[in-house]
Amino acid sequence: MKVKICGITSLDDALYAFDAGTDMLGYNFYPPSKRYLDPLDCEMIQVELSNRGLSIRTVAVFVNASFKTIETILDDCGLDLAQLHGDESPKLLEMLGERAFKAIRPHSIEESILQARSYLVRKTPPDLLVDAYHPDQYGGTGLTGDWMLARALADDYSLLLAGGLHPGNVAAAVRQVNPWGVDVASGVEREGQPGKKDPLRMQQFINQTRAAALHAGEQKQEKIIQEGETR
Repeated sequence: MKVKICGITSLDDALYAFDAGTDMLGYNFYPPSKRYLDPLDCEMIQVELSNRGLSIRTVAVFVNASFKTIETILDDCGLDLAQLHGDESPKLLEMLGERAFKAIRPHSIEESILQARSYLVRKTPPDLLVDAYHPDQYGGTGLTGDWMLARALADDYSLLLAGGLHPGNVAAAVRQVNPWGVDVASGVEREGQPGKKDPLRMQQFINQTRAAALHAGEQKQEKIIQEGETR
């Protein structure tokens, strides 16, 4: 199961996340966010990671940015994917192709299915990110998402699950939703310091995720064996 540590704002935090075993780093380019990162600072982090021979999948988070802005930042910073976390149209996703995926914040299962169907399914994961619903804010709220709602999509889409995850609840979320991956920002930060990651909490989060995913895989395999024996 994949883990994305989002809201990286410094080289030290990027290195901590890498050492903890994360699969993806997320950089936030939405200026009102407490975790906003200037593209020039992101470029410097990326250069330093490359100079150290560290390779990891990177995600740029945007909210209602233009195609040109998204394309420029992806290219200048050398980032892999754009996560569109606002009210972007399916047309923008189509223009960006495999370089982008959509984050949705539905408040019902019916809405989640309708929103998911309106965006193109990607050739490579993730297809979608599901975040906690909030009427005014575009993610990063720390609110716990609706896991039952996310579960309704997880069988049909390679899903990144977000929304209030932290070391204490991520294992339960993995067991209930069985997503393709999990996404965390505030849940692995230092107390009262948005954008500043806590190395221990990152390691605990990743350990809990991996253990829960391994257990779920073992249970699935046992079920397959039992069903085979009863035929």
